[in-house]
Amino acid sequence: MGKVLIIGCGISGLSSAISLAEKGIKSVLVSPFPSERAQSVMAAGGINAVDDCPDGADSVEKHISDTIKGGSFIAGKEAVTGLCKSAASIIDQLERMGMVFTKDSEGRYAKRAFGGQSFNRTCFSGASTGKQIVTSLIMECRKYESDGLIERMMWTDFHSGLIRDGRIYGALLFSEATRELFPVYADAVIVATGGQNTLFGKTTGSTTCDGYTAGKLFTQGAELKNLEFIQYHPTTIETVHKRMLISEAARGEGGRLFCNKDGDRFYFMEEKFGPKGNLMPRDVVSSCMHKLGTQVYLDVSFLKKDIIMNRLYEVYDVCKKYRNIDITREPIPVEPSIHFFMGGLAVKNNHETNIEGLYAVGECASIYHGANRLGGNSLLSAIYGGQVAASSIKESYSAAAHSTADFTEYIKVENDKFKSAGRNSSKFPVAYIRDMVAEDMNRNLGIVRDEKSLEEGIKNMDYYMDIASKLNYDSNVLPYFNYSVPGILNLGKAILVSALSRKESRGSHLRSDYPGMDDEYKAASIVSYNDGRFDIRYDKEGSYER
Repeated sequence: MGKVLIIGCGISGLSSAISLAEKGIKSVLVSPFPSERAQSVMAAGGINAVDDCPDGADSVEKHISDTIKGGSFIAGKEAVTGLCKSAASIIDQLERMGMVFTKDSEGRYAKRAFGGQSFNRTCFSGASTGKQIVTSLIMECRKYESDGLIERMMWTDFHSGLIRDGRIYGALLFSEATRELFPVYADAVIVATGGQNTLFGKTTGSTTCDGYTAGKLFTQGAELKNLEFIQYHPTTIETVHKRMLISEAARGEGGRLFCNKDGDRFYFMEEKFGPKGNLMPRDVVSSCMHKLGTQVYLDVSFLKKDIIMNRLYEVYDVCKKYRNIDITREPIPVEPSIHFFMGGLAVKNNHETNIEGLYAVGECASIYHGANRLGGNSLLSAIYGGQVAASSIKESYSAAAHSTADFTEYIKVENDKFKSAGRNSSKFPVAYIRDMVAEDMNRNLGIVRDEKSLEEGIKNMDYYMDIASKLNYDSNVLPYFNYSVPGILNLGKAILVSALSRKESRGSHLRSDYPGMDDEYKAASIVSYNDGRFDIRYDKEGSYER
């Protein structure tokens, strides 16, 4: 075959490119920045895997069970089984690439506890697991770059898919250097663009992940799934520009949550759930903190200093740098914040969407996590998803180049719109509207939602969509910042519509007006775009992942 276009250069994009190269397939890795700046480097906690269990207590089957239970029983068992069974080999592969995992005194992988897991099965590399994985994948990627099997196209953004009759033929891209749109044709396209952070303003994730790609492809026919499931991480601190994550590793090493009650420390999670209460699933911890309605603290100061400085150094560094808190001496004031999106582009077990030749991997793909993700499964699924997509592309497409459709007229129309957009007299700049949207999304899609707030959010989103074409574009920023607004707004409305439709509380989706789980909704939600209409159905037959 000719080549595969990969949009995104984090762990899932790198994994896709390497896996394709191993099969002799060329890929073009498109991103607005180097891999060293991808959100993936921010993942500190670890990666789940069941390998050698001397006592025989843990097992792959228990990892599968924990993942499905943590996702409130709507993740596909076949997909989850493939993920968990591949974990040990992925750890071995990373070590062969040069990654150095933390080991115990007997030379085995050190394991820490993460929320929702019945056993310690999270492997890690000091306090910077994501950074170490990215570094290892970059070095492996460079081998294939020198062989011509991987080509990098940096300072480049996705504009739209080249889609016709249910098949994708490549993408229209934006060059930050020339500030022009240009097409790249490919036999398949893999989207690896991460979550939807910018849509919500301050989150724990990278502000470069705005959800635009998924939103644009949605209006071009790609279906989205499980958008209402948004994970709030219970332990974050606020800084000027974003929320900084206090890794679950802090609680995995023994950190305790408490609030002040009648002048004493009240360890509310332990009081309610017993000794392992601090490591309940993230949705449970966040919900408990929300109900308290008071300041919560995380204390690790009682741990040995060498444990903090060696295994939790990133937590120590963040707290000292941004809040001048010495965690070896004092507790950390923490609050829940949006951290991970279980929803995204709907994909089948092979990571292909409903558009032929269009794949999605990593956080932008909805698969494996159901209604809530277990800590340590995100890095695993990012690597595994890239491998699965590459294998599927190898199996599905012959070496003969596919015929390409003629997109000349479409490219001309998009270029004309691009050049003329934003020349309005409106007093509202794009940046102002984007901030308003983030404020609305946070207010109406908080930890707990209800019908009134969700309907208000949809009404506001319709208003923003109505005025989007009249906005005054900011000439001081990259055009991408301006033209991405409609795609982001469509994604925002799709999230709100999905949350309104699911009349139950499941996993990270909590409705005060529907507090219990309902078997009627024991399935993934699928939203499709049809001439401006947002249609919802529930995938009870498992047409996507099984």
